[in-house]
Amino acid sequence: MSHIGTVQDAVTAFADFKEPTNAELDAIEREMPVILADVDLLDAQIITLDRIPTELDNRRIRRARRRALAARIALANRTTAATLPVGAA
Repeated sequence: MSHIGTVQDAVTAFADFKEPTNAELDAIEREMPVILADVDLLDAQIITLDRIPTELDNRRIRRARRRALAARIALANRTTAATLPVGAA
């Protein structure tokens, strides 16, 4: 019978590097409106999983889709504007 050894040292050897960097945290902060809009859309869709959607449910889903799309467009525009050279806009 072979023994199963622990890999604790291998797992915890890089524990200092597991925290997100400041750049990653900034990226998450920039994407937060998109994340929240997607969560709202999922909430609206989850509500209708076990029943036939009413007109109010359909409106809620359409509104949530529009907000998610608007958040994605705003993020794309900010990203594009940040990468353009000065005076190119």
